[in-house]
Amino acid sequence: MPPATDDAHAHHRSEAAQPAGDLPADHPPREPLPPITDADRAAAFPAHLHGHDMHGDAIRSFVRIDRLEAFDGDHGSGQAWEADAWIGGDTDRLWLKASGERSAGRTHAADLDVLYGRSISPWWDVVAGARQSFRPGPSQTFAAVGIQGLAPYMFEVSAMAYAGEGGQVIGELELEYELLLTNRLILQPVVELELARRDDPARGIGSGLAKAEAGLRLRYEFTRRFAPYIGVVHERAYGDTRDLRDAMGEAPDDTRIVIGLRTWF
Repeated sequence: MPPATDDAHAHHRSEAAQPAGDLPADHPPREPLPPITDADRAAAFPAHLHGHDMHGDAIRSFVRIDRLEAFDGDHGSGQAWEADAWIGGDTDRLWLKASGERSAGRTHAADLDVLYGRSISPWWDVVAGARQSFRPGPSQTFAAVGIQGLAPYMFEVSAMAYAGEGGQVIGELELEYELLLTNRLILQPVVELELARRDDPARGIGSGLAKAEAGLRLRYEFTRRFAPYIGVVHERAYGDTRDLRDAMGEAPDDTRIVIGLRTWF
């Protein structure tokens, strides 16, 4: 009995030491893997998960009032607004954007953009369409093209070019960032630049860098859809635009305290 036991142990040790790939062809694995069946595949990839990877054909919509605010500045008080909305799928969307400003009972700026947007990456859209500018000056229509999306380090970027009558081209660049102080308290710096190809005295715009605006808004999100805020905004005109404002008796610089609401649905 002892010799037989020793032989058995030796046999098992030799099998354990031998790589599986070196087993004789007539020595099948003790527990071969069963073939994968349709039931196994269905359990691994249930039908309710299939809708998460492709939903580009679904039509959805979104409306955001980014800024609805009252301000008190160096040269008077007033109201300002900025809103956008889209409808479409993951790749193709129709965009509407509106912005404007009122003070002393008059509307000094009002624009409406109607744009078609095409996604070129998970983070960027190319947009093209038209802008109707109602103020300042006489109403005017511009062709519009640009790009918008999320840059590295989570900067929201919008770069637009508008071509109008007489060879006028206006460029607008907007950069935003959201700094989460807490889960509900958010600090939002914003920088906006406006450039023009040529002078447009009727609209108070000079060639070159026309104006720059920097804002800092602190909002509290009672819910994601309801967020009042306070902040400060400084605007400065440059070059020919500054000269035009001086000639019209308008202040080239202004600092404002703002209070407003941000919401979406």
